[in-house]
Amino acid sequence: MYFRALNNKISELKGVGPSVEASYKDSQIETWGDLLQLSPRDFEDRSRIINLNEVSVDGEESTHINTIVEVVSHTYFGGFSAKGRTLKIVVHDVTCNKNLSLLCFGRNFLAKTLKVKNLYYLYGTATRHHGEYQSSQFEMSHIESVDSPLPFPYGQYLPIYPLRGSLSQRIIRRDIKSILSTSPHFDEELPSYIRDELSLLNTDDAIRNYHNPSSREMWELSRKTLAITELFYMQIIARKNMFIGTKSESKTKSVCSNIENRFIASLPFSLTGDQMKVLKEIRESLDSNHIMNRMLQGDVGSGKTLIAWITALHVIDKGYQVVFMAPTELLATQHAQNAQTLLGPLGIKAELLTGSISQKNRRPILEDIKNGNCNIIIGTHAVFSQDVEFKSLKYVIIDEQHRFGVAQREALLAKGEDPDILMMSATPIPRSLALTVFGDLNISTIREKPNNRKDIISYLVSERSRERMYRSIAVEFERGHQAYFVYPRIDDSGASELRDVTNMFEMLKREYPGVPSALLHSKIPDDDKLDILKRFRNKELMYLVSTSVVEVGLDVPDATCMIIEHADIFGLSALHQLRGRVGRSDLQSYCFFVYGDNISDIAKERLKALKETNDGFILSEKDLSLRGPGDINGTRQSGFLKLHFSSFINDTDYILIARKYCDKILSSDPKLQMGENRMIQKVIKEANPFPDVD
Repeated sequence: MYFRALNNKISELKGVGPSVEASYKDSQIETWGDLLQLSPRDFEDRSRIINLNEVSVDGEESTHINTIVEVVSHTYFGGFSAKGRTLKIVVHDVTCNKNLSLLCFGRNFLAKTLKVKNLYYLYGTATRHHGEYQSSQFEMSHIESVDSPLPFPYGQYLPIYPLRGSLSQRIIRRDIKSILSTSPHFDEELPSYIRDELSLLNTDDAIRNYHNPSSREMWELSRKTLAITELFYMQIIARKNMFIGTKSESKTKSVCSNIENRFIASLPFSLTGDQMKVLKEIRESLDSNHIMNRMLQGDVGSGKTLIAWITALHVIDKGYQVVFMAPTELLATQHAQNAQTLLGPLGIKAELLTGSISQKNRRPILEDIKNGNCNIIIGTHAVFSQDVEFKSLKYVIIDEQHRFGVAQREALLAKGEDPDILMMSATPIPRSLALTVFGDLNISTIREKPNNRKDIISYLVSERSRERMYRSIAVEFERGHQAYFVYPRIDDSGASELRDVTNMFEMLKREYPGVPSALLHSKIPDDDKLDILKRFRNKELMYLVSTSVVEVGLDVPDATCMIIEHADIFGLSALHQLRGRVGRSDLQSYCFFVYGDNISDIAKERLKALKETNDGFILSEKDLSLRGPGDINGTRQSGFLKLHFSSFINDTDYILIARKYCDKILSSDPKLQMGENRMIQKVIKEANPFPDVD
């Protein structure tokens, strides 16, 4: 039996009533296996005697004590009646010959159980007040003599678990102890050679010592064993398909086609070193025997879309079709316009396919796609439709990949014959997530920005500095530069104090009289949005007052100012993406993060990080540490985020170890059919740590 496969209901444990069961359920614990995966948040060290000699002087903080006492007397204090009095028990610490007063607030019943002249093991906190040692928080267990064995949990390194509702440490420890005592042995989950090479415990010893360790060192070894096991299966599940799938035909050695060379030579600038590197990586994957499943990640403004066009030419040159997916019609339309401008002169036919295209205009586009008269199809979810048929789809490029679900991507891939996949993300992935949640992907990274780009200067603006900010932006307008004003709301419904685009648009027109501007938000028809953006690019408009719809895809070289109101309520990734709408040329650009008076500590950390760096890779690690992986933009498989024994933030070394063994096994036995590898297949089948993903 695997410990995760203990499917007994938590209510089957003795002493678990409806209230405790409900509290466990609120903690996402419904079975015995769930409870064994509950991680401690801290520990109590009861492994040695800590007596009253360790208690600090008067007025200082309380001290944990762990000692043996004899009850000396019972007295009462306070109140005007017997019912209102509080029990005070004086005990003698036999290990250091000092007395301690136990103040039993709400616990007068202890007069019947803690008897004079009896010996007890005591654990609690104590202080010294006016020369008297006192404690109001304590646990006591009866013992026969100083030399007799002390009761559990004395001598233990005791875990402290997160609590909810009716749960207490006593209840959780009792229930885990009950599960472990009634489960004779748990099956092994790691091949023996991995355990031996890493000096790990077996699975049974690991889970038992995880909840009942004799020392901190033993708990760390138990956690290491369970963490590496968990991460190993994460890697196996994520990466196994990489080693199984192959293309139906082999390809020749990768070379840059003539059409690619012509396109690159026509550019008015040189590609960066990172762009050249990732081009080579993608081209070699496209020409390999394996189906490409690659993530292209790069910071805002690093030139990912240009790489997409060049690699598309590589596939088109071989006679195949390419799909370029965008999450919104607005972004798809912009990409289509750019493709026609850049690729049209090379004889490449690009078509736009979105949901808003009329049936009359849609029919000839579908015919061109089906007959192969269209080389590259740029669209939204409309390309998933059943009536879209391709002649030879071999390459799928997905922009802002985190905005598409797995089912949507699979529906598109089914329209081709083992097509290669390139997913692009302007939200750099923290290294630990790249190695695990995205473990089935090869990742190409662009860190360099074009040589003429300057770092954006960021300012944190309080309400007191608002007028000075407006004056600074007016100077940029005088220089012929443009700006974005971003707000979190479309209009004021009266339910919030947040500024909104509708009212602020009117205010800004008064602030900058005669400066042409426009309002932009999600409720404006797409045709009107496109017209507004066209006028903004042509400098017929000098600023846009917008919601976060401008977060991705806009590239306006003369836009030098980004103003984000209520920046403290936006996520770190969204703020960095918005900032990336400026700084798209050699002009010095600025971003103003405007925050309110009641800003949280986490929001302060986010804004401080943005002020200190423009590097999206550094910010992605900061975002992970502040918010945790469950909220990080771009994580595709939510089931992979439910780690119990390991941490994306602290266990990168363990992730690398797990990945090394995973790839070694899968490279020689991708179907897990040889020797001890059959154990891995059995664990996945009977006790999968990530059942939502496999």
